[in-house]
Amino acid sequence: MARLIAALIRHGDYQQQPDTPSAQQPYPLNSEGKVQALEAARGLRDLIRRNDWRLVAPIDSSRMLRAWQTAEIFAATLNDMIPSGLDIESFDDLAERGVGCAANLTTAQIESVLQRDPRFSTPPVNWKADSHYRLPLQGAESLLEAGERVAGHLLQTMAALPVDDNDRIKLFVGHGAAFRHAACHLGVLACDQLSQLSMHHCQPIMIEYVSGDHWRHVEGEWKVRPGDDEFTD
Repeated sequence: MARLIAALIRHGDYQQQPDTPSAQQPYPLNSEGKVQALEAARGLRDLIRRNDWRLVAPIDSSRMLRAWQTAEIFAATLNDMIPSGLDIESFDDLAERGVGCAANLTTAQIESVLQRDPRFSTPPVNWKADSHYRLPLQGAESLLEAGERVAGHLLQTMAALPVDDNDRIKLFVGHGAAFRHAACHLGVLACDQLSQLSMHHCQPIMIEYVSGDHWRHVEGEWKVRPGDDEFTD
């Protein structure tokens, strides 16, 4: 049976505000991020050719500028692998974990907001990395809730691909934490691995959609997070 492979690609390095949960930051890739995307796209091109995979259009991307720019570099590098060209389609569902009305405030500012509101208790010390914790603010979600949203998009998209005799690969460009938690929902990662792993910028993690709710990791390395690593998307 032909294989269906989803390539999960974390955006490249970007102009990020310090000590600020980065989900909604509207800033572009920096020069290093552009290089990361180009090098990874070239590597993926070689991998697709070696495996004789058929690339599926479009690239699905988060709406954040850093993700769209990453997808644009991949599309330009892989464009001639599809006769009709490789375009990009953006989706809200591929966004990183949202912090709601606290978007783009620093960690200290968010904690100050919670301290001054008599309705809220003090958040846990590691609240940014706590998979289950959701800020008690309008529009906020937990990391696991964000992962469930992304997993739903992956499942719906891959299950809807038409039957084909060729092994195929489709690219999804988004954010590390949301992809990681999506992988947990899809059974690719165990829950106790979530705090230990991250994603390398632009380096694809390939997971195969087998059938129903069955997925498996087939290519690409997760990034092992040092114990003292500050959490970012």
